[in-house]
Amino acid sequence: MKRDKLAQYLRSDRWPTVWCPGCGNGIILKSFIDAFDQTGMKTEETAVISGIGCSSRSTGYLDFNTMHTLHGRAIAFATGVSLAKPDFKVVVMGGDGDITAIGGNHFIHACRRNINLTIIIYNNMIYGMTGGQHSPTTPGGKIAGTMPFGNVEEQFDIVKLALSAGATYVARSTVYHYPLTVKYIKEALLHKGVSVVEVMSNCHTYYGRYNGLREPWQMMDFFKENTIMKEKAEKMSEEELKGKIVIGVFRKDESKPDFYTRYRMTYARSDKK
Repeated sequence: MKRDKLAQYLRSDRWPTVWCPGCGNGIILKSFIDAFDQTGMKTEETAVISGIGCSSRSTGYLDFNTMHTLHGRAIAFATGVSLAKPDFKVVVMGGDGDITAIGGNHFIHACRRNINLTIIIYNNMIYGMTGGQHSPTTPGGKIAGTMPFGNVEEQFDIVKLALSAGATYVARSTVYHYPLTVKYIKEALLHKGVSVVEVMSNCHTYYGRYNGLREPWQMMDFFKENTIMKEKAEKMSEEELKGKIVIGVFRKDESKPDFYTRYRMTYARSDKK
């Protein structure tokens, strides 16, 4: 995408960003803009909602209808927008901590209800903005500010969580796999119902620095060397997949009606009584 075309989607008065040089958040933001441009959707008919965290600053840079809301509550706000403006495409952007920790309950029930939302999760495996605390997706044994001797907790698998909660489109990519990230976000935007795209991203400032990957390129190399497509992973053993990141589309269900459709059908039946 040429710079002039890219600029039409951005609030230039908010630049430069607050993100660290080399942060993967900019790659995900650009992926979203590329994907959105390919859909032919209109910015004035799109709302982008975020909570609190490094990734949640994305809404401040996008020239859409945007809301920068409370920590963990982006999906709750987005649900209200989706129900009040069913003709809008409503997008949620947030980090792994914001969406799967304090906002985890909202995430689960948005998937269960199949609310017409596109949820893009920036997963850098740590709390970046608040100082490098471990998050629900920090791998076991890895160091964080609150786990200086190694994380003793099991990490969330966001894809498995979304699938088990009932999300009707689920995909995972990494910031290294840019074309795939654009493709998955585009499919998610065009999907009717809840769509979840997890993008593995680099926070070299905290996660990387604590775990021997101090430079952005080192984390990019990590994603390159440790990522496996879903189709190949299905033929591998659990031992072979240990420490690997599986990417791809894990569910694409077009048959399940979204929450608003079911709500209107129920309302119509009750109105006849």
